[in-house]
Amino acid sequence: MIIAVSQFGAIPLLWVQVGAVFAWLGIVGLIAGVVNRSAASNSELVRKIVHIGTGNIILLAWWLNIPASLGIAASVLFSAIALLSYWLPILPSINSVGRKSLGTFFYAASIGILIACFWQNQSQYAVLGILIMTWGDGLAALVGQRWGQHRYHLWEMEKSWEGSLTMLLVSFTISCLILTTDQGLWHTWSISLVVAAIATLLEAFSRWGIDNLTVPLGSAIIAFGLHQILL
Repeated sequence: MIIAVSQFGAIPLLWVQVGAVFAWLGIVGLIAGVVNRSAASNSELVRKIVHIGTGNIILLAWWLNIPASLGIAASVLFSAIALLSYWLPILPSINSVGRKSLGTFFYAASIGILIACFWQNQSQYAVLGILIMTWGDGLAALVGQRWGQHRYHLWEMEKSWEGSLTMLLVSFTISCLILTTDQGLWHTWSISLVVAAIATLLEAFSRWGIDNLTVPLGSAIIAFGLHQILL
């Protein structure tokens, strides 16, 4: 077992990793709780705080080199909790948004799938997919609800061009930051533009919360595939 040495003595590295994860989740939960108690808050804002805040844990996992087995186990656990929450009041602040959706379950499941597929040797693609889901989808929803003036409809869903543009720009920025390689800027920008466009299309078709599955998986797979083709 790997040991981390600190002022408190020898501590198993796994304990440090798990402790860091729970500390971050605690911070996100605290912020969401404070906002939820605010008179001016709404359930959708709380939901997006959790959506964005929780997803950023992948950066902590990447930095600490947390084992894939731990990430997959956490995904299975939270997927099960998400499913139970549709019958039991486990996550009232997250699920009480006035619409029936499996988004929370897809969110947790997609993280586990990406970790299982890419974490061992190509972890950057797992990080890319998860961050596009968390930041791109999260900010697109907030911008669309607050400033979306130009609406369009897909199936029975109403979207805004402002929200979709936000999704495109955020996805492109995240892709550029993560996919920077020694192949040159054209390589990074071209892949990032395609990934961002596809992620935006997938987010637009978000019925039943399926975008929390299609956006991260689609983004990661397209980025990986294009990199192999253009390498």
